[in-house]
Amino acid sequence: MQKILLQAIDLTKHYTAQDTGFGSSKGKVRAVEGVSLSVKKGEVFGLVGESGCGKSSLGRVLLRLENATSGKVFFKGRDLMSLNKAELKKFRRQAQIIYQDPYSALNPRQKVGDIIAEPMNIHGMGDSLERQERVRWLLEVVGLHPDQAKHYPHEFSGGQRQRIVIARALALQPILLLADEPVSALDVSIQAQVINLLEKLRSQFELTYVFISHDLSVVEHICSRVAVMYLGRLVELSNRNEFYTNPLHPYSKALLSAVPTTDPSFRRHRIILKGDVPSPINPPTGCPFHPRCPEIQEICLKERPELKNVGANHWVACHLYGNG
Repeated sequence: MQKILLQAIDLTKHYTAQDTGFGSSKGKVRAVEGVSLSVKKGEVFGLVGESGCGKSSLGRVLLRLENATSGKVFFKGRDLMSLNKAELKKFRRQAQIIYQDPYSALNPRQKVGDIIAEPMNIHGMGDSLERQERVRWLLEVVGLHPDQAKHYPHEFSGGQRQRIVIARALALQPILLLADEPVSALDVSIQAQVINLLEKLRSQFELTYVFISHDLSVVEHICSRVAVMYLGRLVELSNRNEFYTNPLHPYSKALLSAVPTTDPSFRRHRIILKGDVPSPINPPTGCPFHPRCPEIQEICLKERPELKNVGANHWVACHLYGNG
């Protein structure tokens, strides 16, 4: 049985919304609302949803790149929220992030070798010669030539830059990587190469991934479990096969109906949702999805459904599946 590596309990993250004219407080942006989940050692945990649903905010709080408003996060059983500065620095060696945009994630004034070596310098890992050798080895691991350590980021393509970002994330020998939309800024022809690289590295280094994406076809290829977020909350959670063959939440069904298929003989019924995602400053009462839901009931307007197990470890937050 796989051990739980990362666990969130009732995690909430609010930001203060500022008036654009005078800077006065307008309220709270409820980016993450009461999320509980667990990530098992060695798995690829997918987190999906539309832009603005809170995926990236949740990811940053899970790694304590930002502090939670409330709730707990445990890594290998230890509460991350209780770590002091020195303890947090030690945690950083074990959990790293792959950013979405490889163009803004790299310092244009630094050579690639210095960029990859920087985490090792900060954490005092090895001497200068050992760090140089590790940089060259990491470049080979991600499919680049060791001599490219002497080049600057602008000399590389988008796919090559993302490989550099991945090499930097691996520099400290982490066991957990949070990949925040790692291929969305890349050409489609390059996306598959980077996804295949991530899969190879997971096996080679026994990594655990939290994989954030809005692309359900990519998630189906790489993830073992899938969690769907809407307006800061989890609305569905199950293993990959169950999710893609038997989605339960109306929002999940709509997302999956939009996934392109390569089979010209297969026609998928497209579910068009009404309107946009509501404002996280003033979310709807009851079920947060009810203003757009094609299967709305009277109870949806008044009561927010809780995430519950409806069988086969398939969790859903929807009144269509009863209150018990």
